[in-house]
Order: sequence, then structure tokens, then C-alpha cells
Amino acid sequence: MIEPGQRTDIDTPPPLPDTAPSSAATQRAHRKLLAAGLVGSSIEWYDFFLYGTAAALVFPHVFFPDASALMGTLLSFSTFWAGFLARPIGGLLAGHFGDRYGRKPVVVVCLLAMGVATFAIGCLPSTGSIGMLAPVLLVTLRFVQGIACGGQWGGIVLLLTESADPKKRGFAGTFGQMGVPLGLIMGNLVFLAATAALSTDAFLSWGWRVPFLASALLFPVVLYIHTKVEDSPEFRALQAETAKKNKAPAVAQAPLAEAVTQHWRTILLGCGLLAGTNSLFYVSIAGLLSYGTTELGMNRNALLAISLVSSALLTGVILWAGALSDRIGRRPLILIGGAGMALWAFPFFGLINTASVLAVFVAVSVGAVMQSLTYGPIAAFMSELFAPRVRYSGASLAYQLAAITISGGTPFIMTAIIAETGSTTGVSLFLMAMGLITVFSAWKLRETNTPAVRDDPEAVPGTQLY
Repeated sequence: MIEPGQRTDIDTPPPLPDTAPSSAATQRAHRKLLAAGLVGSSIEWYDFFLYGTAAALVFPHVFFPDASALMGTLLSFSTFWAGFLARPIGGLLAGHFGDRYGRKPVVVVCLLAMGVATFAIGCLPSTGSIGMLAPVLLVTLRFVQGIACGGQWGGIVLLLTESADPKKRGFAGTFGQMGVPLGLIMGNLVFLAATAALSTDAFLSWGWRVPFLASALLFPVVLYIHTKVEDSPEFRALQAETAKKNKAPAVAQAPLAEAVTQHWRTILLGCGLLAGTNSLFYVSIAGLLSYGTTELGMNRNALLAISLVSSALLTGVILWAGALSDRIGRRPLILIGGAGMALWAFPFFGLINTASVLAVFVAVSVGAVMQSLTYGPIAAFMSELFAPRVRYSGASLAYQLAAITISGGTPFIMTAIIAETGSTTGVSLFLMAMGLITVFSAWKLRETNTPAVRDDPEAVPGTQLY
């Protein structure tokens, strides 16, 4: 079995095309790719996160009207979790086809599937209209959302990083990462507008559907990527190698099996990198929304506004952290962010439990900065940990394992712990443990953008690992 860092002939990447911008046309094309990646990722995550807001505020009333308040919330968050259970499946499928046939076609399919599923959720009848078929259809469409989300992250991130100047991969990768907070911002803005314009009855009756139907805006982005964006230079180099006679196939024929058998440790540690940021993020955007309104009696719109502002902060720090990782390396920022999240776990809930809007804002915003220090460099770092022939499979599997083990269950776990103990202490311990897992994982993985790589104009980050 081949462990990460051990060189093999099959892992040796083919000569890369010159990816540095060499003309005004190339620079314009790359800027358009960054913009398309940012917009596509933002709308994709808007669709995915919209469900979390609706699960906390709307779905208990629309799809579980006969359950108690607590049970309705738990059932609603269970359907929320279904999307995360599906994400590794999406990552596996997308990784296999993305490593064999290219990044771009898989991204197009995933974006299209997400738009269709989200639009269909907005058209679903309530339980009062069609009975238990309504929540069954809801879970099914959420599952489709999960598969699409699981596949798109790796594709967009690889299109961005593999098409960038190797010395600016950290910066380029953030245009996929920033889609997370920007998608959340768009979702919260739409919900705030809908709740402000409509009565509670009108919002629960039909107003909640409007944000889901707005996902149709994703389709022009899909068309643009399909018709205007080329696949990444690194994948095209692999295809060129495969086309040469008397050469072993450069494009992996069974990329998933190869990634799992040869790089399983890197995949598990890559999953651990996301433990802290994923758990704190979903506590902040979904668990807190439910806990703040039901247990602390806080105003729903105030909590949505806090999420909105902190997400804007998240966006800026992600961009800064990704760019900084091009200059000082990926691991230092991830280590600082993970340690910060572990240390902030108890102050986080100490401030939230005051039920003060200002205190909650400080809690969520400081947490957002720590998350961003980790999340910003991860796009470049995760892609550089794997050889190009299995990169989509390896990076997607690591990212989506974190989704199924941590992200989707966090709001459910938080609600269940508080209901069982009447305290947030257990949730703080959970967040602290997740932050420490991030620190451990980053400590065990090797730096891809070392000083030697940064000081050598010709060196490409990550190639020293394979």
C-alpha cells in the first residue's frame, strides 16, 4: 500500500502547460473563470443553505404540523441532515467521472441538478394537502441537493486552482470557497425580505416558496460554464498524455479505488481539517437560529441579520487567508484557525446565552474569523495533497466525509444535547473537540507550499508530495 508522500511512477504528473497569464486575453479569460466560479458556487450554496434556514423556521409548520415544537424541529433537522448524507455519494460519483472525463462536465451536471431540485422544493404541496407524501418528497429532493452539492465543490475548486498561476492557487481557490458565505447572505436577504413584506400566515402559506423558486437564476450560469469555460490545463495535459502511443494511461481508469487504496490516510486527515470550521459554521447558521428563537426568545430577524453581517466578514477573511497562504503556506493559517475555534467554544456560548444581540454578534463574528483562517486555504491545500490523476476523487471524498460525519448532524446534535441536559456545555465541548481535530489533522499533514517552493519561481506547490 502506498502512503501519502511516497513517490511512484504512476503518480508523477505530466508536464504542465504554462498556466501563468501571458496575454491580456488570457487574463480576461481567467477573470471570467473566477467570476463564473464565484457566481456558480454562490448560487449553488444559496440553494443548499436555504434549506437550513427553512428547516429551522418553516418546515416544522409546513411538513410536520402535528408534531410538538421540539419533535417538529428534530424531524425538520433530520431532513436537513439527509442532504449531508447524500453529499459523499455525490463526491464519489463526481470524483470518478471528474478524474476520468474532466472537471467541467461534472460541474455543469451538478449545478443543473441543484437548480432543478431546489426549484422543485418550492413547488411542493404541504402535508396538509397531500399527507405524508409531502415530507417523503421533501427528503427525496433534499437528497438530490446533497448529491449535487457533494459533486460541485471539487469540480469548481479544481477548475479554479488548476487553471491559475501555481503561485496564486490559494487566492484562486477562495473564489469557490467564498460561495459559502455569499450563498448564505443571499438566502438570508431573501428570507428577511419575505418575512418583512408578508404576514406570518402568508409567509408560512406561500411566501417561503419564493426563495426556492429563485434558484432558476442558476441556469444562465450553467449555460455560461458549459459554452464558454474550458477544462483545466492540468486535466487537459493528462488527456494529452493518455493520447500518446506506448504510454501508460495518465488519466486514471479507476480513480476512486486508486485514491482510497493509495491515499486513505490523506483523505481521513483532509476530512479532519474541516471538523472545526464545519461544526461551528452549522451551529452558527442553523442551530443558533432555532435555539435563539425557541429557547432564548430572541427575534428571528435579528438573528438572520447577525448571520448576514458575520457572513460578509467571513467572505473577506476567506479571500485574505487564501491569498496569504500563497505567501506563508497553507498549514500555519489552518493551525491558527483550528486552535482559535477550540479556545472560543466556551466564550461562544457564554456570549450567546446572554440573549443580547450585540453579544451574539460578537460570538458569531469572532467564530467566523477563526473559521475563515481555516477555510480560506483549504481549497488549494486539499487539491495539492493529491496527484492530478486522482485529485477530484481524493479532495471530494475528504471534503464530503466531513459533511456526513460533522456538518449535517451538528444542528441535530446541538438541539438534542440542549434538550437532554438543559445546558450548552455539552455543545461547547463538542465544538472544542472539533477544533482540536482540525489542529491534529493539519499538524500531521505535510505542507504543500513550503518556503523552498515559494522561493523557486518554477516550483509547483504539492508536487513534492507525489
